[in-house]
Amino acid sequence: MSAETDRQLELLGRGVTPQVWADMKGPLREKLERGRPLRVKVGFDPTAPDLHLGHTVLINKMRQFQELGHHLVFLIGDFTGRIGDPTGKSQTRPPLTQEDVARNAETYKTQVFKILDPARTEIAFNSTWLGALSAEEVVRLAARYTVARLLERNDFRARYQSGRAIAVHEFLYPLLQAYDSVALKADVELGGHDQLFNLMVGRDVMKEYGLEPQVILTTELLFGTDAHLEGETLHGEKMSKSLGNYIGVDDPPAGEHGIYGKLMSVCDPLMWHYFELLSALPPERYAELRAGHPKVAKQALALELTARYHGEEAARAAAAEFERVHPSAGIERGVPEDLETQELDAAAMKDERASVPAIHLPRLLCSLGLAKSNSDARRLVQQGGVQIDGATVSLDPFALAAGEPHLVRVGKRHFRRFVLR
Repeated sequence: MSAETDRQLELLGRGVTPQVWADMKGPLREKLERGRPLRVKVGFDPTAPDLHLGHTVLINKMRQFQELGHHLVFLIGDFTGRIGDPTGKSQTRPPLTQEDVARNAETYKTQVFKILDPARTEIAFNSTWLGALSAEEVVRLAARYTVARLLERNDFRARYQSGRAIAVHEFLYPLLQAYDSVALKADVELGGHDQLFNLMVGRDVMKEYGLEPQVILTTELLFGTDAHLEGETLHGEKMSKSLGNYIGVDDPPAGEHGIYGKLMSVCDPLMWHYFELLSALPPERYAELRAGHPKVAKQALALELTARYHGEEAARAAAAEFERVHPSAGIERGVPEDLETQELDAAAMKDERASVPAIHLPRLLCSLGLAKSNSDARRLVQQGGVQIDGATVSLDPFALAAGEPHLVRVGKRHFRRFVLR
C-alpha cells in the first residue's frame, strides 16, 4: 500500500500551497493508508453565474482525487451564499437573494461536469442541513469558537482595528462552513489559499463534534489575465469576474472574447503560471514546450484548455480562426537556426518621452544593429519594414514584456532575437 500511497501523494501535492502541503502531507498519508475512498469536499458559494478558470484550479484537484477512486462532494453553498463570505473584503458584502442563488447554482451544476465525472460526483446543497438548524443549535455552534480566534482572520482584524463595521452574521460564516464538514463527515476539504482560515476552523469544529479533523489542501490562486511581470515576479489580482480579468468556462471557443484568443493574449510569464495550475499535459511534453519558443507553448495551452471545455474540433477551429485574424505561422519562417538571443537593458530602451510605459523603437533597432541611426530606424518603420513578434510596428508608443524573448524582422532577411532585462 505504501507505494500506491506515495504515487497518490506525488499527484495530489502538485499545485498545493507549499506550507500547507508540508503540514498536511502526513495526515493525508495516514488517511490514504487506511485503504478506503476518502470523502473530499469543496464548497462554492454561487455568487456569480459562471465558473472561470480560477475556479477550475480547485476542480482539477477534485478530478485528481476522483481519478484515484475517492468520493467527491461538490457543495453548493446555497445557504451560506445568502450570507456572503467577506474573505479579502474590506467591508460587509451584500448577500444574494434566494432567486440569485438558485439561478447561479443551476449554472454551476452544468458547468462543473465539463471537468468532473457526473456519475462519480455528489452534488450537495448546504441548505439541506443549515436550513434545518434550530436557533438553539446555532447558538451551541457559536459557543464552540471564540471571538478572539475569529479576529485572527486578517480581514476581520484589519476592519476591527480600523473601526470599520463587522456584522455579527459575518462571524457566523466560517462556523457554518465548518459545520458543512461536520454534516458531510469530510476527510479532505479543498480551497483556494484565501480560504485557509475558514478551512482551519473546520478542523477545529470537527474535533468539537467528536470527529477526526479533515485534511485541508489549499491551491495557489490563479492570476487574472491582466497580471504582468515586475522584475522576476508576476504581479496582479487573482482571476475574478468582478475585475473583468477572467476566462470563463462557458466563454465561446473562438472570437474576440473566446477562450483561445484570451489565452493567446496573456504575457509569456503568465502563460507558464497557467500551465502549472491548469494544464494536464505530461511532464515530458511540458519540458519540450519549456525548451522551445514561447509562442508554440502558448498555442499548445490555448488548444488544450479550449478543447477541454468545447471539444477538439471546436478548439482546432478556434486556432485556425485566430491564425487567420492574427497571422503568426510565418514568424519563424526564414529565421536562421543559429540565431542567438541578445540581452538588452530594459531601462536603456525605455522611451522617456512617452506618457505610458513604452519602448524607444529607433534606439532598440540601433542597439540590435538593424539601423545605422535613429533617423534610419524611423525611415524603416515608416516604410512598414519592421515586424516584432510577427506584427508590423509603427512609431506609436508600445510596450514589450521583459524577461521573454522577442523576434525582430527588418525586411525579408534581417532578424534579431532579444530579451529585455
